[in-house]
Amino acid sequence: MTTTPDTGSNAGSIVVLVSGSGTNLQALIDATADPAYGVRIAAVGADRDDIEALSRARRAQIPTFVCRVADFATRAEWDFALTSQVAAYSPSLVVLAGFMKLTGEAFLGQFGGRTVNTHPALLPSFPGMRAPEEALDYGVKVTGCTLFVVDSGVDTGPVVAQSAVGVDDDDTVQTLHERIKTAERRMLVDYVGRMVREGFTVTERKVTIP
Repeated sequence: MTTTPDTGSNAGSIVVLVSGSGTNLQALIDATADPAYGVRIAAVGADRDDIEALSRARRAQIPTFVCRVADFATRAEWDFALTSQVAAYSPSLVVLAGFMKLTGEAFLGQFGGRTVNTHPALLPSFPGMRAPEEALDYGVKVTGCTLFVVDSGVDTGPVVAQSAVGVDDDDTVQTLHERIKTAERRMLVDYVGRMVREGFTVTERKVTIP
C-alpha cells in the first residue's frame, strides 16, 4: 500500500483518537502550532466523555466528538459510527493516542494502512497492557516504544519506528514508564509529521517513508 502526501483541501490533516489524559495529543498540539510542521489536527475523537484529552483539544479550539460503545446495540454498530465520524474530516492519517478500544472491520476497511498507534515496548516483545511491568519482571536491560500501523490484531501491525530506552537497576514500573512515554512523544511527533508531509508505503511488514 502506498500513501502519498495529501494535496487537497484537507492536506496535512489528521484525526486523533483518545481515551484519557492526552499527553501524546498535547505533544501533537504543540507541534502543530508551528506552521513548518505541516500537520493540522482536524478533530479529536474519544470513546468517553469528561476526559482531560478532550479538554486539551477544546482549549486548542480543535473540533471534538465522542463515540461511546455503550450508546450502540453492538460493537459493529459502534465501529461503523466511529468510522463515519472520522471520515467526515477526511484525514490523511488517523492517530490513536492512548485510545483504549480496538477498531473493527468497518474502520479498518476505510482507514486500514493509514492509522497508527504507539506501544510502550519494542514490539514484538511485551505486547498488551502491562508492557513496562513485564519488561522489568523479565529483567531486560533495554526496552522502549514502538509506532506501528494498526491492523486487526493487538499490537501486531507493521512497525513504523522504534526508540530504545535503557532500564536502570533502581527502576520502578512508574519511573521506567515515564521515560518510555517521553521517548514515545518525541517519536510520535517526528514520524507523524514525516508520514503526513512525505507520504509512506506499507509493503507486507515493511513501512518506508521516502
